[in-house]
Amino acid sequence: MPKTKQIDRRTRQTNNMSCYLKRYWRENTFVILCLTVLCGLQVGANMLMMQSFQGIIDRNMHRFVFWTLILSGVWFLIYGLTGVETFFRCRVIRRMNNAIRQDITEILLNKSYQSFHEQSVGEYLSWLTNDISQIEQLAWNPFFNCIRSAVTVVFSIIALLTLHWSLLAASIITTVIMLSVPKLFHRKMEHLGTVCARKQSLAVSRLKEQLAGYDVLRFFNQDQRFISDTRLASDSIESPKFQLAYIKGFISSGMGCINIVCQMLHVTLIGVLSVQGIILQGALTGGGNLCGNLSSGLGNMTQELLSMSSAKPYFEKISAYTENSAVQDGQAKTEIQTKIMQNGIAMNHVGFCYDKKTVVREFSACFKKGGKYALAGPSGCGKSTLLKLMLGCLPEYTGSIRLDDQEIRDCSPQQLWQQISYVGQDVFLFNTTILDNITLGGDFSQEQIWNAVQDSALETDLLSLPGGLDTIVGENGSCLSGGQKQRVAIARALIHNRCVLLIDEGTSALDAENAERIEKNLLSKPGLTLILVSHHLSAEQKKRFTEVFTLPPAGNHAF
Repeated sequence: MPKTKQIDRRTRQTNNMSCYLKRYWRENTFVILCLTVLCGLQVGANMLMMQSFQGIIDRNMHRFVFWTLILSGVWFLIYGLTGVETFFRCRVIRRMNNAIRQDITEILLNKSYQSFHEQSVGEYLSWLTNDISQIEQLAWNPFFNCIRSAVTVVFSIIALLTLHWSLLAASIITTVIMLSVPKLFHRKMEHLGTVCARKQSLAVSRLKEQLAGYDVLRFFNQDQRFISDTRLASDSIESPKFQLAYIKGFISSGMGCINIVCQMLHVTLIGVLSVQGIILQGALTGGGNLCGNLSSGLGNMTQELLSMSSAKPYFEKISAYTENSAVQDGQAKTEIQTKIMQNGIAMNHVGFCYDKKTVVREFSACFKKGGKYALAGPSGCGKSTLLKLMLGCLPEYTGSIRLDDQEIRDCSPQQLWQQISYVGQDVFLFNTTILDNITLGGDFSQEQIWNAVQDSALETDLLSLPGGLDTIVGENGSCLSGGQKQRVAIARALIHNRCVLLIDEGTSALDAENAERIEKNLLSKPGLTLILVSHHLSAEQKKRFTEVFTLPPAGNHAF
């Protein structure tokens, strides 16, 4: 029986903040433990300060020196532990950021060809860079700071309780006030975070477009447009971030005023208790610091909670993409065991539309294993679309496309792409060596590499390049000519030894001699099923193919 395609369970779950905190719970627990010890030591330092200050009040030098030395040791310990905590905090944040990016890449791999191309590369780039940076600033750092503030508040309350119960009562009232007020602003901050994420993604896409069109604008003396459009995109990145920051600042300022009022009430109460002799007079110093720790801790907690509210939309975006991807790829695609194609690809009455515009109508053809076929016709007649249909990139076709006895729309992409190689019109090369662009990191013998180089007519160019196969090609092959890029792409397709090779104008940038040589090499391979797209084929060229299918102009689909 065919198996239902299984989606990675990790990408099905809700990727919220707690998901990643739990995934690295050991590291996070250790950081929280360090923070707890640090906060305990800092509150303890305030208690020691009271004893030291009381020695001055009592004119007891021995008591003053004794407690001051202990206090100094505690502070040395605090600074040493702070370094340890910082190291482990940075390390776990790095791991959580990498985990988010890993989940994003898995989500992108689970997307269909169509759904992936519904959004721009710039938006995905923003998701992997800007969004992660925002998550770090608005979620991870605030989370640990919030933990620190919360622990400081707890230890301060315990310390104040040891002084007098009324200080605890005042602390509880202060805590309720400081934790209740921020809830009024959570929805506002979440909304602002959502708007910020959306606008910044669009702005990054616009920036990417400007950089991609740099040559066009320069060649047509449109420098001012490049400057103005880049400035607009830059402001679109900064404006929502600015709005989020200043509104958060206004809210924090209001909370700060409430914090000051609460702090003054604590200091007044300590002063009254000290004057009445109920607590040590030294508590005026240490106790004031404890009240300050309590108030500032509560104030910091409110700010960090607001920040984490702002980060929520970024996690919701990941979860939304996850759910959409799972739905799209969970539509009961059958997975049969991959085997070498036996018969070929058969297309019967195939039709396809782009946005209600018919591109292919009632097309039928049979591409037998080992045959050599050409698709000819003018631009826009559907030749490239037919190749994408065979690749499984466009499943919303009518009619039937079968690989042997299996309908292509029911096959997984992996099953199809283990059978079919594709060389498109726009060749993409990674900014690595020619060899790496051919092998894509695969393990191939020297003989296999050399055969692919020869069959793609690349060996002469390698002799003229300083590094040969180890030559760095530059960003998207900018150091190579268009013809060299196409030959690298053809070598890449050949070395991976698929039984079907689709070439969409893959030799258009080559000179006639090299194009002729590559074509002959491809046509001479008996086990290779070749389907080649061309605008024009001479009568002599047509004779070399098993069959040539000439498509009519767009709008005229009588086959």
